[in-house]
Amino acid sequence: MITAEQTSTFPRFLDLAYPNVERGEGLWVYTADGKKILDACSGGAMVANLGHGAQEVIQAGARQAEKIAYFYMDHFTNEPMEQLADRLITTTAPEMARVRFASSGSEANEAALRLARSYHVDRGEGERWRVISPAQAYHGSTMATLALTGRTRTLQHPYEPYLSPHLHISMDGSGEGALRELDARLEEAGPQTVAAFFCEPISGAARPAFSPSEKFWRGLDERRAKHGFLICFDEVVTGMGRTGTWFAYQQLPIEPDIVTVGKGLGAGYAPISALLCKQHVYDAIDRGSRFFDLGHTWDGAPISCATGLAVLDALVESRLVERVRERGPRLLADLESALRGNPLVAEVRGRGFLLGISLVGMPDELRFDERVEDSAIEHGLLITTTHSTPDGYAGDEVVFAPALTSTDDELELMVARLAATMKDLS
Repeated sequence: MITAEQTSTFPRFLDLAYPNVERGEGLWVYTADGKKILDACSGGAMVANLGHGAQEVIQAGARQAEKIAYFYMDHFTNEPMEQLADRLITTTAPEMARVRFASSGSEANEAALRLARSYHVDRGEGERWRVISPAQAYHGSTMATLALTGRTRTLQHPYEPYLSPHLHISMDGSGEGALRELDARLEEAGPQTVAAFFCEPISGAARPAFSPSEKFWRGLDERRAKHGFLICFDEVVTGMGRTGTWFAYQQLPIEPDIVTVGKGLGAGYAPISALLCKQHVYDAIDRGSRFFDLGHTWDGAPISCATGLAVLDALVESRLVERVRERGPRLLADLESALRGNPLVAEVRGRGFLLGISLVGMPDELRFDERVEDSAIEHGLLITTTHSTPDGYAGDEVVFAPALTSTDDELELMVARLAATMKDLS
């Protein structure tokens, strides 16, 4: 275990000691002190969708590095970037028309915000800038993306002076309350000032595996048509097959104008993310300023895109999206059965290989989420938890998001170890 006093890094939490990860093989992570841990959260952040040590992906990055690893996209395009953009549209999202690459989910979501703004400006509606989004959400750690959440205590404080005053709604399962709040926010802002509604179709880190009813999505679609704002979907977590389709929106009665993807695109082997947009969004820029100046150092870099291509190839060749779609319902049923009757568990929900466990209400000062993570490690299991209690929108939650390559035996072992963890804590 390495404490803040023992490292030259700047830790995320200065009062925690961190195990030192030495290596990973498949679904297993090995620490320097000899622990062997089963990874039930794809590297801890729902990223390592192919597990650890996927040689075909590693070799693809190495081959590209031998040709040319990097140059800036302002000066050239490159074959891996062109191929990956084309494959993302033809294979994963035929509803979309154009792709813009970035390095992280935060960057992709910020790019989506900027594209939504540019779209309206180029159409002569410069008064549109405000965004409405669910309060219980997480869209990234830049100042622009922090403004998209309503979690003021746990995420936005003390950065509020830097954040745009966007508007937020609470999400309920039926969708009726959320639609009433959406109408109220539109009236409050003036619908002519609203540029976009920004959300996850199925939530990832903030309220894992939650999605409102079809009534909400149909109501949102009606309000888009009436008021003229765009719909931006954050699929940084759910994109690339995690919920059983290439994108989660493909299971809903609505399509976004702009969608982002991140974690699963690089699968932990290279930092890469992207935004995809529909033709009418691109056309607004094409017919307007013909200018969307947005760039980060590694956007579209050859080595990242070559890695992304190899990840996409692996998903297709092993039929992993189909595997998740077929195996997901039984995984949910197994987890529900294993946790049934545990007094700490309020709800188990999920789609595909993205499952969420809501815990019963606990006092904020108990930091019960940390106790769950620590106990899971003692049982040889890596999970991720969230602590939303201080913001009042949700309580502590457990994220269960195994790699898409998980075998039946590994999934059963994960469920058993999580059940043992929760039993010990109850």
